[in-house]
Amino acid sequence: MSVAVIVVPSVTKLPPETDGAVLVGGSHGAVYAAYLSAKAGARAAIHNDAGIGRDEAGVSGLVWAEQHGMAMAAVATASARIGDGADMMRRGVISRANRLAAACGVVPGQTVADAAERLKAAPWPRPRPAPLAEGRTLSGRIVCVDSISLGDRRDRGRVVASGSHGGVPAGETAAAFEPALALFNDAGFGIEQAGVAGLAILEKAGIAGVTVGTLTARIGNGHSTLMDGLISETNEAAYRLGARVGGSALALALSVAEKAP
Repeated sequence: MSVAVIVVPSVTKLPPETDGAVLVGGSHGAVYAAYLSAKAGARAAIHNDAGIGRDEAGVSGLVWAEQHGMAMAAVATASARIGDGADMMRRGVISRANRLAAACGVVPGQTVADAAERLKAAPWPRPRPAPLAEGRTLSGRIVCVDSISLGDRRDRGRVVASGSHGGVPAGETAAAFEPALALFNDAGFGIEQAGVAGLAILEKAGIAGVTVGTLTARIGNGHSTLMDGLISETNEAAYRLGARVGGSALALALSVAEKAP
């Protein structure tokens, strides 16, 4: 039976065809994103390394995936746009591979197209992972979410500190529920500054948005974004609220939350 390759901008919404397929997803390579790929039944997954970042959080999902029997590799964010699986497939270069992916012949420096083909031989079938605890906490007007996909209309007018990268899919997701302020990880900015491209989307919607440096906070961890993050980029709406590059994400979040209606 032939094995399909599924290419998506984000692994937060995956089609049924993912089951048994090799998945090339524009999401970062941290644990929650790896879990979503495994939950959908991906045979193997290729995500973006998000600049590796603090505590190597951008590729932390590779270890998690290996522990759960899934071959997984990551793409250098300098080689292809995060949040754009098609771009990763077209020009991405592998930066990391777990042992299950390496056993299929995936190595750093390889093209994503080549790696995806090799991953068709990854171990299959395997059990689905146990549910991962929802990474969402609320304190007053501030909510921390490990993925912006965990935000919803309940968060309209709140400050949302997200573990997601600040690329296009994240900006579109946040704009849909209209937070007072959205914070993301910059994923090392990456090629064509794709890691912060979502801020312009929020600006068009009149929503304040900032990113924090991937070396200051762990991508995939909204609490780290809030507590550890230092601002690396801001849109005009956030600048008007006092956001400044180099400033504390926590200080900005508290200031905006206090003024929120």
